[in-house]
Amino acid sequence: MAKTTIDLTRILGTATGSLGMSERAGAVPDVRSQRTRELKGRIAGAKPVVSICAYCAVGCSLHAYVSDDGKLLDVEGNPDSPISGGHLCPKGAAIFGMTVNTQRWTTVKYRAPYSDRWEERPLEWAMDRIAHLVKATRDATFVREREVPQGSGKTKRVNHTLGIASLGGATFGVEENYLLGKLMHSLGVVSIENQARI
Repeated sequence: MAKTTIDLTRILGTATGSLGMSERAGAVPDVRSQRTRELKGRIAGAKPVVSICAYCAVGCSLHAYVSDDGKLLDVEGNPDSPISGGHLCPKGAAIFGMTVNTQRWTTVKYRAPYSDRWEERPLEWAMDRIAHLVKATRDATFVREREVPQGSGKTKRVNHTLGIASLGGATFGVEENYLLGKLMHSLGVVSIENQARI
């Protein structure tokens, strides 16, 4: 058994040494795909800007390669990141497609109740409508006091609404989630969750 282990070690050592010598001699073929070779050519001379992935609160660092005219060319993991060491999860690896995507909507779309089509609306209109609907829902569902336990005749102040729920996005930073939580608590919302935790 010991002889077999020694023989395997010698064989592996010899193979590794040979590979190292042939690599130094330039005999190892370029195994990168054509797309990878073209991609590296596309970002040649581009300025890498250090950024952070927008998908969750982990905070993986990115290199966003930007051309001289400010156009985003590619996004890769930052090898200097103490969090991810240059690796990205599947969502982070697709961040370029989130940013540069002809299918991505860049205007407010509204579909009226029972309508079969989307309409473009101004952002100000959408913000006003959301504020109006939040206020109307809170007014209709707000509970100041509740009988606890039921049938006891004793009431307890609750000051809450069960008619609104909040689901924070994974692209929110800590500060944005803090502010969203404060807003929802001030409205009396009980159901508060964050997508990054789910």
